[in-house]
Amino acid sequence: MTEFLWRLPARGDGRRAEPGLRNRGGFGGRSAVTAATDVRPGRFGPFDDLHQVVHAAELSGLDGVLAPYDALGEESWIVAGGALRATRHARVVVEFHPAFGTPVYAAKMSTTLQRLSRGRLAWRIAVETDQADARARGDRVVGDDRYVRAAEFLTVARGVWNETPVPGAGFAGTGFDFAGDHYDVIDGGFRGILSGLPFPAVYLSGTSAQAVELSARHGDVHVFTETPDGIAATVALLDDSAAAAGRTVRAGLELPIIARETEQEAWARAHRQWAEVRETPPAAALDLGDGRWAGFAELGYPQPIGLVGSYEQVAQRLSDYIGAGIETFVLSGHPHIEEVHRTGEHLLHLVDPAGRTLAAQEATA
Repeated sequence: MTEFLWRLPARGDGRRAEPGLRNRGGFGGRSAVTAATDVRPGRFGPFDDLHQVVHAAELSGLDGVLAPYDALGEESWIVAGGALRATRHARVVVEFHPAFGTPVYAAKMSTTLQRLSRGRLAWRIAVETDQADARARGDRVVGDDRYVRAAEFLTVARGVWNETPVPGAGFAGTGFDFAGDHYDVIDGGFRGILSGLPFPAVYLSGTSAQAVELSARHGDVHVFTETPDGIAATVALLDDSAAAAGRTVRAGLELPIIARETEQEAWARAHRQWAEVRETPPAAALDLGDGRWAGFAELGYPQPIGLVGSYEQVAQRLSDYIGAGIETFVLSGHPHIEEVHRTGEHLLHLVDPAGRTLAAQEATA
């Protein structure tokens, strides 16, 4: 069954196209006070709004959520922990940089989260970072060395992790040693309650040769972004690189979407949003055809290209991606609560009827 994740907001939410005007979640300033506004303090906080999005994703039938890294937004590890606590079935993917901490520390944090969530945590390692952001975090690793560090990070994290239960023995490790350019470990390895847990699935991204090679050797899912020329060539490169490493890596795609009952309604939404932030060129000038639109970055999305159309049109385009080898989608749209419900109620069953409709499941039972 195809996996569908939802990218959570990290810097507030709202209906406006301009990110600075989205004031749900405590960002973007105060909302206008109306007769219906509850002005009592302490009644509804930023994480209440975020938890509504998380709950909406699980109740709408999505498979999980992504807690993204955002230098100016909420801390992804805290958001992921809250999402795991607030859900019962959803996978929660936490995005972080290898410079976040040592791989042993990240692994130990994750064992606790796996215990609390019964194995629903996954990692998304952000390797390619903005240089100014990296320096602001005190990270001096640049260029290709970022991929060397990321490979060592994942090697060490897997090395100290024991999916088979290991009896406790004081402070003794399980004999894992590692000497690399960025990390050194002597007699590492988890025992007792920190052992016998599933290692988080590893999501990676990027289009460079180094990024694809990193996924081929260490990743479980490689998440691409759409380009004007499509993603077929990079998906083929991933498959070839993984096969050469003796592994299989699932291909994913991250897409913002605007889906409505009719194509005209969806494009009207796109045009209204675009008019809030730009006068020229017209929104139609960024139409790439096949329902792809290249104006999402101006609306505050990390990805410039996404899908616009009726539910049936967007579902068909997602089905085409599945036919091209995509097995995981990371979708996004704002305002998040409303768009999550639209996606779950009107879109997913059209894309994946075998896995998301009762009639189809009964027919194959």
